[in-house]
Amino acid sequence: MEKALQMFSDEYLERCRELTPEQIVTFLDQFRQIVGTPQKSKSKLISIKVPEDLLMAFKTKAQLEKRPYQSIIKELMHAWIVETSA
Repeated sequence: MEKALQMFSDEYLERCRELTPEQIVTFLDQFRQIVGTPQKSKSKLISIKVPEDLLMAFKTKAQLEKRPYQSIIKELMHAWIVETSA
């Protein structure tokens, strides 16, 4: 698994200087939970409606890459969380 690299804008860093130590600890703990190893987390069965043509295209592309499509969906979800946490 790749390590997460978080990039911060100058504006964001300036706002962070106003955080209390408790807020910093909370942020670091939540970030650690987000970017922790997903395979150690308990999984939850969900139901989601996806247009059939989109699902078929996704499954086909995953099959061409010889990868389980649900694993790719989880990777995309994780990447989005890390990417939008900055």
